[in-house]
Amino acid sequence: MEPVTKTETLDIEGMTCASCASFVEKALSRTPGVQRAMVNFATEKATIDYLPTQATPATLREAVVSSGYGVVERAPDTSAAERSAELDRQKAAAYQKLKRRFWVAAGLAVIIMPLSMLMLWPALLAHVNMQWLNYGLLLLTLPVLLYSGREFYTSAWNGFRHRAANMDTLIAVGTGAAFLYSLAATVVPGFFTSRGLMPEVYYDTTATIIALILLGKVLEMMAKTQTSAAIKALMGLQAKTARVVRPDGQEVDVLIEHVQLGDLVVVRPGEKVATDGILQEGRSAVDEAMLTGESLPVEKVAGDPVFGATLNKTGSFRFRVTKVGTDTMLAQIVKLVEEAQGSRAPIQRLADKVSAIFVPTVLVIAILTFVLWFDLAPVATRLPLALVNFVAVLIIACPCALGLATPTAIMVSTGKGAEHGVLIRSAEALEKAYQVTTVLLDKTGTITRGEPAVTDFVILNQDARRVLQVVAAMERQSEHPLAEAVVRYADAQEVSNLSASGFRAIEGKGAAATVEGQTVLIGNQRLLSEAGIPLSPELTTQAGMLLRGAKTVLYIAIDGQAVGVVGVADTIRDTSAAAIKRLQAMGIEVVMMTGDNPQTAAQVAAQVGISRYFAEVLPQDKAGKVKELQAEGRTVAMVGDGINDAPALAQADIGLAIGAGTDVAMEAAGITLMRSDLHGVVTAIELSKQTIRTIRQNLFFAFIYNTLGIPIAAGLLYPVFGWLLSPMLAAGAMALSSVSVLTNSLRLRAFHPHQAA
Repeated sequence: MEPVTKTETLDIEGMTCASCASFVEKALSRTPGVQRAMVNFATEKATIDYLPTQATPATLREAVVSSGYGVVERAPDTSAAERSAELDRQKAAAYQKLKRRFWVAAGLAVIIMPLSMLMLWPALLAHVNMQWLNYGLLLLTLPVLLYSGREFYTSAWNGFRHRAANMDTLIAVGTGAAFLYSLAATVVPGFFTSRGLMPEVYYDTTATIIALILLGKVLEMMAKTQTSAAIKALMGLQAKTARVVRPDGQEVDVLIEHVQLGDLVVVRPGEKVATDGILQEGRSAVDEAMLTGESLPVEKVAGDPVFGATLNKTGSFRFRVTKVGTDTMLAQIVKLVEEAQGSRAPIQRLADKVSAIFVPTVLVIAILTFVLWFDLAPVATRLPLALVNFVAVLIIACPCALGLATPTAIMVSTGKGAEHGVLIRSAEALEKAYQVTTVLLDKTGTITRGEPAVTDFVILNQDARRVLQVVAAMERQSEHPLAEAVVRYADAQEVSNLSASGFRAIEGKGAAATVEGQTVLIGNQRLLSEAGIPLSPELTTQAGMLLRGAKTVLYIAIDGQAVGVVGVADTIRDTSAAAIKRLQAMGIEVVMMTGDNPQTAAQVAAQVGISRYFAEVLPQDKAGKVKELQAEGRTVAMVGDGINDAPALAQADIGLAIGAGTDVAMEAAGITLMRSDLHGVVTAIELSKQTIRTIRQNLFFAFIYNTLGIPIAAGLLYPVFGWLLSPMLAAGAMALSSVSVLTNSLRLRAFHPHQAA
């Protein structure tokens, strides 16, 4: 028996780049008892699977702290909304602190820059004491270094103590080298002049680089808060209070945290449903768009489920609470989106591998750049040029953009999917959906509604409305699915209720009863035949037409005379044909699978525009059909809703469970569609394609930026573009690269699913 693992999620503090995430991940992975550790730089979360017999949450936190980073402490019994609110407060405080550091650096850099430029104007130098000017620049630069840039140096020192290097290492070494050179040129200028070197100072470089990098971090933090906007919006949907009916009948408003299982809750028009439950009294239309993406309100009557955070539109009702807190539909959706945002897509592996070796490689390139320029440049300028290029290489090569390229796009797209009723369980599922070439649809409950409905009600030589009244009165006594279909049809026609007596079900044939003194039979042809009731030629013709349409036929007889037939079928959803047409327009083959006979399967397939189908498929053979398609070299998405679909959903490259289906089916699927609508399949695949396109664009920007940036910073184009060697330009470009990747990911917020006509 395999040992039971637990999962812990930690909020990590102090990560500044993808390399940091890699160090924390390695530290956790080396901890005894840890089976798997995954750290997401964009969400600043670590997800750890561990053996509770060998590790504890405390030892996991110790591993993070020992690697030089922090863990945000949180109370053990807080809800997702409370945790999010606390994290938001902490991040808001960190953001304000970051802005103060930036404004101090920017304000002083604005003063330092023009003062440094005096060196370029010989006419002004005659009136300025260079020694005093340099000391003045030193005093102005110290607050930038010790306050605004302090965290870069402490982080770099922590990394050094743990034999690790990250983005802060590059910034600290680069700006620190420029500052120390300038300090030496200020305090002992004679050391340089005696050796034929220019005692130049680069305080403006140090101050401006720190200011620009902090500007990039401010913009980055602003953009990162927007990537998680969807999940925050979901959390904000929950009602704050509920109107609970006490045993004495008194209605009391209580905080949502105090609502208990079994409570009776009152909901009035325009109010939010407080939590999940079953409607007991009243009826209404409820807007469930915030959970399912369904634009039209859903009619609710006694016995129907209601969900927390949905909006009551019309009538008042009371419901019995069945789920509270973390068990509610909203809480489960939030949890699922959080897990998806914290997961890692296969496409990210390349970026992770590069980030892990990137910083040490850059340090080596920077040292080689310094050595080459020191050897090749003219004696008087070799040290300044070597230093400038050394600093430029370090600053321009920070791997922030690489670390943000994939997770930011995943964060936005999973949140956007939830907004449209598509719950993506992991980043891997999102990437798999992009590769789909064939969609395999289970017929019942997926293409069709999954319940019988009356399609034809044919009555000969009688008042059809009166016959419907009589038949409905009898069928209300039955629990058979076909009887329920007849009752639903009668209710839709708003016929008045009659009373029936002497009801008896006749197994395998139908039912009989007396309604207002009339003897009524309804069932199959065998029932009427055994009762000695003949069928007229016209009625036989009508029944034949229904049978050829793959419908179940119920015969009606009143007082020994056959008066009509009822056609019942599992009807096709209104949106199925349009959604299938859209999938085919995307170049995806759609295949249908059903347990029905070939004739029925052919008719349903023809109605929705499907040319290939599997008929008479037993539940245990569904997974085999998926394998059959995979053997043809296809990437298969399986769509189903029932328990018997679970093996096929698990076998498929990507499983999509219809939201109205069973929990077992949803557990086996990579994507859950909150609505029983195939347009959700279209939305999932379209969102996947757009997300992967965005990730590839991000990775291209990040890789091409570093591929081109490092050689330019090293001075390979110096004869033509000498001005490009400025470390300040490198700092601006580095900050811009991260912001550009984040901005590109945020474009996914404009995603809107295509609704086929």
